[in-house]
Amino acid sequence: MNLTDEITIPGQRDIVFSNLINPEILKQCIPGCEELIKTSETDFTAKVVLKIGPVKAKFSGNVTLDIQSAPAHLSLSGAGDGGLAGFAKGGADVELIEQGDDTLLRYSAKAETGGKIAQLGARLIESTAKKLSKTFFTNFEKIMTGDS
Repeated sequence: MNLTDEITIPGQRDIVFSNLINPEILKQCIPGCEELIKTSETDFTAKVVLKIGPVKAKFSGNVTLDIQSAPAHLSLSGAGDGGLAGFAKGGADVELIEQGDDTLLRYSAKAETGGKIAQLGARLIESTAKKLSKTFFTNFEKIMTGDS
């Protein structure tokens, strides 16, 4: 499954970037996030509860950031295990483009699932992923504008 989109975020690129890798802000933005811990400069562990169709599961996983091209670009990859519900793994490339006082955030993400959640069908998984992505960026935009 592949997802691509872009959103204009209020704020200078450096500020958007620093908030995008801040674990406290990310925890507020990620739907169902119960815990997000920064374990190194580029690594996080997370616990997230998600409902995909009839399947509700708690995923434990790891995320690694590649910030070598910061603040213009960052990549992330991660994997999560939901026990009997299955697993999810994937990654995303995020480009941050300065536009005056705003920042255009463009992303491309890939994900794959296995286990019970994979049996739910590609359409349901993709629509859920799009919904979660939209919720994340809506939450992030609210934080950046001070509306959270």
